Amino acid sequence: MKAAYPIVMSKGAERIVVYVPDFNINTQGEDYADAMEMARDAIGLMGIDMEDDRESIPAPSSLESVHGEAESDVITLVDVDFTEYRRKHDMRTVRRNVSLPSWLDSAAKEAEINVSAVLARALKHELNIAEQ
Repeated sequence: MKAAYPIVMSKGAERIVVYVPDFNINTQGEDYADAMEMARDAIGLMGIDMEDDRESIPAPSSLESVHGEAESDVITLVDVDFTEYRRKHDMRTVRRNVSLPSWLDSAAKEAEINVSAVLARALKHELNIAEQ
C-alpha cells in the first residue's frame, strides 16, 4: 500500500525535528533530506507494526489540515510504500530445501561451515545486494 503523509519539520538547535501527526510520532534528521528519510522510515515501521498487530493504518490527512507551531516550520508530504518497506526490512529467516552433492555436504559438515550463511552470502553477491 502506498500513501503520502503530511509531516511538520522544525529547525532545532542542531537537528531538524519531524512530527508525523497521523501517527503522533516524532523523529529527527541531520538536515531536511535526512529528516524526510527518517520520517519515511518511522512511518514505515509504525505501519508494519500496526499491520502485524492487526490494526488499520491511518489514512493520510490532507496537507491543508496540518499546521506547524512556528512560522518557520516546513509542512510537506512524505511518500511511503508499506509493502516495499516490509520487503526491505523483514529479516525473518525462511526455510528452503537445497539440493547439493552428498560429498559436498559432508565436506561442509567436516569443515564446520554454515551452509545457510554461505548460500545467503552467495545470493547477495549474485544479486548485487550489499550486506546488511
